[in-house]
Amino acid sequence: MAERIHQYMKAGHTKFIYKSVPTKLEKPDPEGRIKVTWNSSEDNSEHTDEFDTVLFAIGRYAVTEGVQLDKAGVQCEKNGKIIVNEREQTNVPHIFAIGDVQHGKLELTPTAIKAGELLAHREFGNGQELMDYKNVPTTVFTPLEYGSIGLTEEEAIAKYGDANLDVYHTEFQPLEWAFNKESHNGRQAYVKVLVVRETDEVVGYHLCSPNAGEITQGIGIAFHCGLTKKKLDKCVGIHPTVAEDSIGLKSTKKSNANASKSGC
Repeated sequence: MAERIHQYMKAGHTKFIYKSVPTKLEKPDPEGRIKVTWNSSEDNSEHTDEFDTVLFAIGRYAVTEGVQLDKAGVQCEKNGKIIVNEREQTNVPHIFAIGDVQHGKLELTPTAIKAGELLAHREFGNGQELMDYKNVPTTVFTPLEYGSIGLTEEEAIAKYGDANLDVYHTEFQPLEWAFNKESHNGRQAYVKVLVVRETDEVVGYHLCSPNAGEITQGIGIAFHCGLTKKKLDKCVGIHPTVAEDSIGLKSTKKSNANASKSGC
């Protein structure tokens, strides 16, 4: 899915520099562009170029040092994050942690809100429900949006076995692209649905398309209602939308690796 976003952006003239490490940033003219120097491992050479803006994505860590959690006996990882169990408990039973501060959990605001609500109901009400961190719909808001829920294809194969997994998929052209063919020439949207052959259960959904987040939200609701391939196909698609291309998929990667769609 990442490779599809990559190809979409390349077709839109985004330049990618691979296997390189920035070593120096300079701004000779305070009002001018930024001169970047980097080393490339591809040809073991040094390169320079000028850019309007430089953005570093350095990952996340939790700013928990000043809270003095060690005095309460709470154990933290090197990144400042805290290991919790399925009830959001730390190693100190009466201390809980939710949201991005959790080690190895989803770094999403809606996930933190939902986990906090469930924790409050369990501790101060009669709630028993635990947070489901597996079936959380999410979207990467890249130029071509990527929405997903459930297992990745690799995870599904590892869990269920390749022989017991059908990966239904298709490439398609959203109707809105038809009115701007020059900008979208050669570009494709794509959807794949991971289905366990024995049970017909849908265990993964992945979509690269315009408005993927809006579509994936609806699929997320279906996941929590026990979505199967049969139920998905029973639904009538809304024409002409991107969402309808998730319904009635017939080609699998095993039967048709290409899966390019023709016609409506």
